This record gives sequence, structure tokens and C-alpha cells, in this order.
Amino acid sequence: MRIDIATLFPEMCETVLNESILGRARRAGYIAFACHNIREYTTDRHGRVDDYGYGGGKGMVMQPEPIQRCFTDVCAKLGKRPHVIYMSPQGNVLTQQRCMELAKMDNLFLLCGHYEGVDERILEEIVDEEISIGDYVLTGGELPALVLADAVARMCDGVLAASECYEEESHMGGLLEYPQYTRPEEWRGRRVPEVLLSGHHQKIADWRQAQRLARTKQKRPDLFARYPLTKADRKLLIKYELGPQQDGEK
Repeated sequence: MRIDIATLFPEMCETVLNESILGRARRAGYIAFACHNIREYTTDRHGRVDDYGYGGGKGMVMQPEPIQRCFTDVCAKLGKRPHVIYMSPQGNVLTQQRCMELAKMDNLFLLCGHYEGVDERILEEIVDEEISIGDYVLTGGELPALVLADAVARMCDGVLAASECYEEESHMGGLLEYPQYTRPEEWRGRRVPEVLLSGHHQKIADWRQAQRLARTKQKRPDLFARYPLTKADRKLLIKYELGPQQDGEK
């Protein structure tokens, strides 16, 4: 997979993408990132890419032509049109399910707005979807783009050691993740649950599933209400005394 990011602050994005797991995966060739400075595509001799918005009001609006030139250049380099996402608080809120779907695509083009946003006409011209990372407003689209890039890239082959690294995490399959423990076995009077020390794989698997169910019910009842409980799930909740069954179920 290749993810292209169109931004006014490519160095900001590169700093994150070159570090930790993403940086290692990038250097190993499992994932490709390219950050494009929109200012390089303006014809203004001062590198200007924004202007006052029609109709008045505070703040500047990014012009459509530099963004279009950047997008056209990326398409030419790829030899095809990528899927275009505008990072916007007006978009659909990013979910794990959408990240899984995006991870199956070959190319993503993430457009980062700034100031008061971008000219609406460029959105109409090139954007396939708008995505938000939450119901709040940031100073620019760079942080949301990096969040999306991280969430999507980590599910691409080779980025993590194995698919098991993310398959049982929170929001995968509709449940939150079970508790994690490491050495020492006892810390400040708190012990690691005995079942995790037993070496009994089935008991550990049952305990973890019960914990996922219980945590989801406690912390995210909205998710729990939508989760299709099986008979085995109900038995686990009762067995581990982690709470009553879902309301109305027998």
C-alpha cells in the first residue's frame, strides 16, 4: 500500500511516519508514504496557496488550483487515480471497520486542510469521501491524516509481526480488548490472574473472551448492545461472574 499526504507541513508528517513501527515498516518496504508540500504546486511567486473567502468572515481559505496540481502530479506518478480522502470535522467519524476496508486499497491520497479549510470546488472535483477523527476541530488536517495513516497501515501485511497483533484488539469484532499483564507476577500487592499463569490455552482463551465481553459491557454499553452474543458468550459471563446477561435475554 502507498499513502500520499497533501499538506502545507510535510516535515511535520514525515517526523511521525519515520518513527517507531511505521518507520521500520516503511524502511523495510511493507508500506510506502509520500508527503507532498502543496506550496510547491502554486504559481504564486511568494508561495501563496490561500486567499480571503468570498462573502467575508475571518480566516483564509486554501485555493483549489495548487491542490489540483498536486493531485494530478500524484496520479501521474502512480499511473492511476488513488482513493481521495479529505480530513474534515464534517466527515464520517473514523472507525475500525472503515480502517479495515481502507487497508485493502492500493493507494490513498489524504488531503489536509488548514486555516478555514479548502475551496469547496476542489472537494467536489477530486474527493471521494470526508473522514473525521472526532467531533471537535483542530488547527489543520495533519494530525487526523497521521491518525488515519497509522490505523490503516498497521493492518497491512508485514507492518506488524503477525495479524494476531491486531485481531484481538479493541474494536476488532465489536468488542474491547482484554487486560494485558507482564512481569513481575506481583506488583504492589496486585497479582497477575492465576489463569494466565496456568499454561492452559483453552482456559486462557475463555478468560480473555469473558474479559472482552465484560469490559465492553461496562465501558462501552453502546457497543455491547450491538454485539451478537452467542450461548457460549452468555455462559462465560456467568461462569466468570462478570455481570448479568444482556437485558431481555434468557
